[in-house]
Amino acid sequence: MNPNSELGPELQSLIVRAEQALSHSLPPAEQSPADLHRAMRYAVLGGGKRLRPLLVYAAAHALGEDGPQLDAAACAVELIHAYSLVHDDLPAMDDDALRRGRPTCHIVFGEAMAILAGDALQALAFELLADDPRIDANTGMAMLRALGRACGAEGMAGGQALDLAAVGHPLTLIELEHMHACKTGALIRASVQLGALIASADADTLNALDRYAHAVGLAFQVRDDILDVEGESAVIGKTAGKDAAADKPTFPSIIGLDASRARLAELTDDALAAITPLGERGELLRELANYAAHRRY
Repeated sequence: MNPNSELGPELQSLIVRAEQALSHSLPPAEQSPADLHRAMRYAVLGGGKRLRPLLVYAAAHALGEDGPQLDAAACAVELIHAYSLVHDDLPAMDDDALRRGRPTCHIVFGEAMAILAGDALQALAFELLADDPRIDANTGMAMLRALGRACGAEGMAGGQALDLAAVGHPLTLIELEHMHACKTGALIRASVQLGALIASADADTLNALDRYAHAVGLAFQVRDDILDVEGESAVIGKTAGKDAAADKPTFPSIIGLDASRARLAELTDDALAAITPLGERGELLRELANYAAHRRY
């Protein structure tokens, strides 16, 4: 199944743009060390929703920016996301054999090469931002800072640590939302922030977009948890029911499916309200908020 088939034509065209930029940004598969480069390309180019690059583009478009410098930011956030999936799937973490409808990176290339591929993807993300001459120095530093915070101890890595510690332990809704605001939401917020920074957003606009991104990040995770209960592996592209089998806290396990759907609707309303001042310029952001909440994959 194509996870992007639910998106409109403008977002579809931006996915093509992101795919081309990602392929160009990665080292050629035949270049030494070839095994590492093949693993990197396998991890990044094997499909996916491309939500994070789309958020970079959509945030910038809402503010009137569509320059080629957006591609570096779009690639950077997706490379960080891809590295996190490679590491999350490892036996020492979530121990999963299926990702995006095919074997996970470590199943194909071995654990050691998967670890190195993740490490290399993370480094490449920062290199792309630092090397783009079209991004001025002050903006570039702000972007590097935002991306570093999103994937470090205050963001993804910290959220993953909280997730590992929570296995088999009950969490409150507040604790669960904090964990996912770090693990999943931080990079989604950084994606919107990077697009807004390139577009020279003012402080009020940055704050509004951050409220939007915070709500979208949590909504995306609530929907993911619902799909883990209701979805089929062949459709969602990963192992359905794995969170429950691993005794991991999820929104349905803590508050139930009905309350999870209600929370999803509330978060979506919050996201849409935050970008109301953008008017028609925020249409792509609105489409992405609705997609995150209602996707089938």
